[in-house]
Amino acid sequence: MTAACPAPHHEDEVVLLGHGAGGRLTAELLDTLVLPALDGPSGPLEDAALLPGHPDLVVSTDSFVVSPLFFPGGDIGSLAVHGTINDLAMRGARPIALSVALVLEEGLPLSELRLVVQSLGKAARDAGVPVVTGDTKVVGRGAADRIFVNTTGVGQRRLGLRPSAALARPGDAVLLSGPIGLHGTTVLSTREGLGFDSDIASDSRPLHHLVAALAPLGAHVHTLRDPTRGGLAAALNEIARASSAAVEIEERTVPVPEAVAAACDLLGLDPFIVANEGCLVAFVDAVAAEEALTALRSRPEGGQAVRIGEVLPQGPRGRVTLRTLVGARRVLDMPLGEQLPRIC
Repeated sequence: MTAACPAPHHEDEVVLLGHGAGGRLTAELLDTLVLPALDGPSGPLEDAALLPGHPDLVVSTDSFVVSPLFFPGGDIGSLAVHGTINDLAMRGARPIALSVALVLEEGLPLSELRLVVQSLGKAARDAGVPVVTGDTKVVGRGAADRIFVNTTGVGQRRLGLRPSAALARPGDAVLLSGPIGLHGTTVLSTREGLGFDSDIASDSRPLHHLVAALAPLGAHVHTLRDPTRGGLAAALNEIARASSAAVEIEERTVPVPEAVAAACDLLGLDPFIVANEGCLVAFVDAVAAEEALTALRSRPEGGQAVRIGEVLPQGPRGRVTLRTLVGARRVLDMPLGEQLPRIC
């Protein structure tokens, strides 16, 4: 008896850029093809996984294919370190160590490679997280786009801090640690030569110290998420669905920098679905919301933290609603695919 593929895909279908966007196409690819093949666990897909038999240890792995390699506020090397540290932090973990694997295209100038690895090393040292192992592979010209970076991180969960995408509860306050849209619009502007990168820079940075500031609140912190691919809209929808929660957001409270708003207006983009690399969303018990905001604002990376919404006691479960600037309500959907490819 042969195993039947549970995926409702046809043999002539192909991978699309949108399958890597963190939206509905990504979820479909994982649910119908990848996870069944790997005997993936049931339940919400978190930013980092608990190691079997070691409930206080978490692991996360990520690949970075950003184009261009260098952009205002960062580069592929520092981005790889920050992204993996942040995935560990969203499970309440203190990062312990990183591994780094490089896939290099034949013909890549060694001067560019040197800049990338120097930046990667500096980012790891600045974060206090050592790179302990790695690998390097070289492929032929045209088989990759200059350099791809894969990083894996291991972390240890902080005492009393056990956030999960499935733990948002009615009455929770929804907090945002800083402005949205900076990373995605910066990378796009640099790639396409649009000129907005003279006014903005990526927010790429590690967030583990920000999470450490929340640690004293312990069980009051229900959910943490960094809104990377798919932006704030994807992160909120993932949490709403994993928790069967009705989430409502006030549009006027969400900080969107003027340059980001201008770029999105010109390009027809929604800042709510533009990638970020240096802010987090926190679902916190309402009784601890002000204390959590104070904790976030105590760190430079959380200095602009705001409350942007709440989990409603009643309403459509698994849905995110946006109260607009004019007082109307609209559904804030999970993005379908990729508006901005090769952002991380």
